[in-house]
Amino acid sequence: MKKKILVSVIVIAALFWAKSYFYDYKINHNLKVISEGKVYKSGVIPPEDIADFVKEHKIKSIIDLRFPGTGDDVNNPEIPVELIAEKKAAAKIKGLNYFNIGSDQVPKPENLEAFFKVMDNKANYPVLIHCFHGVGRAEMYSAIYRIEYENWDRDEARTETRFLTKFSSFDLGKPKGDFLHSYVSRKEKIEKSK
Repeated sequence: MKKKILVSVIVIAALFWAKSYFYDYKINHNLKVISEGKVYKSGVIPPEDIADFVKEHKIKSIIDLRFPGTGDDVNNPEIPVELIAEKKAAAKIKGLNYFNIGSDQVPKPENLEAFFKVMDNKANYPVLIHCFHGVGRAEMYSAIYRIEYENWDRDEARTETRFLTKFSSFDLGKPKGDFLHSYVSRKEKIEKSK
């Protein structure tokens, strides 16, 4: 009897995980609300589905964090043709801005500068931030958004990237986790310079 219950629990858990994975990743493209009506993050959305996502969430700007040729086929498996297809699909949508800010998993200063230029302009909102999977770079920039624009504590923003941050790429001791843990906002830099 105990074996049947254990097997049933495992099967139910596996079905729930498979359904959740299929829906979140394949249908919903890892879409997550970062700030209702302002900022969303996702994985790559097929060009033929972009118009529907834009309409549903009233998106005015897309920030695409992908860029090809990184050599990191696990975290950055971008293909140039896919980036071009998205840019062309976005160009067909009236009033939509498309920004390609190709970024590594940990942003460089020039990435942040380009990101802030978009996010500082209120006319660009609501914004969809996306990378390939929607769980690395998009989460990183979403955390930075929360720190810079919503005054979140850096570690609160870091731990919000995952249900369980421990042992993830956003854990302390990992490049992404350490970057956010030691991140100094523009506001903090100004206050320190006074």
